[in-house]
Amino acid sequence: MIFEVEYKKRKLQIKKRLKEFENFKNAKDEDIFSELCFCILTPQTKAVFCDEAIKELKESDLLFEGDKNAISKRLKGLVRFHNNKANYIVEARKLFRSRNSLDIKSKLAPKDILKTREWLVKNIKGLGYKEASHFLRNIGLGKDIAIIDRHILENLKRYGVITKIPDSINKSVYINIEEKMQKFSHHVKIPLEELDLLLWSNETGFIFK
Repeated sequence: MIFEVEYKKRKLQIKKRLKEFENFKNAKDEDIFSELCFCILTPQTKAVFCDEAIKELKESDLLFEGDKNAISKRLKGLVRFHNNKANYIVEARKLFRSRNSLDIKSKLAPKDILKTREWLVKNIKGLGYKEASHFLRNIGLGKDIAIIDRHILENLKRYGVITKIPDSINKSVYINIEEKMQKFSHHVKIPLEELDLLLWSNETGFIFK
């Protein structure tokens, strides 16, 4: 397959990026929260713009201290649905606020990622299975889960893993596609987290997060 040739070209770069994700296991709660907020911003907005938005919120001290209106103003022009997403960030911050600091690590269960993902989807506004999986992968906890966005879906259809791209994705559809992608990963002998980055970069032309 063509993507196997691409894998050989990008393998070292992909592994390097995943190693950077692994380093998040020892990150501060504030850095992990920043990554969570990045994933909250991603629906219908390019990842590079979301990353830029998070950097601006951190530099202006809004990410950890700003109110909904101030955050929304800073997000406007960078991400879609800036008002809703500003509210999601503030609500998530309240959930993890412990006195004058953030405590997010205690909510994560590295040995039961599926349980952790369910908790994230249930408790954090703005996070679906894709965003929760994205967050877990970006902090080094996503080896056995897939980030199923439109880039991944288009590639899965191209290679016959799925027959069509679903109009909408609920939990059962997401899990079904994820299981098919896991089987495809075993078939082509490329770890799932590497396959995810490979397919995403095939569509976008670069490896990001």
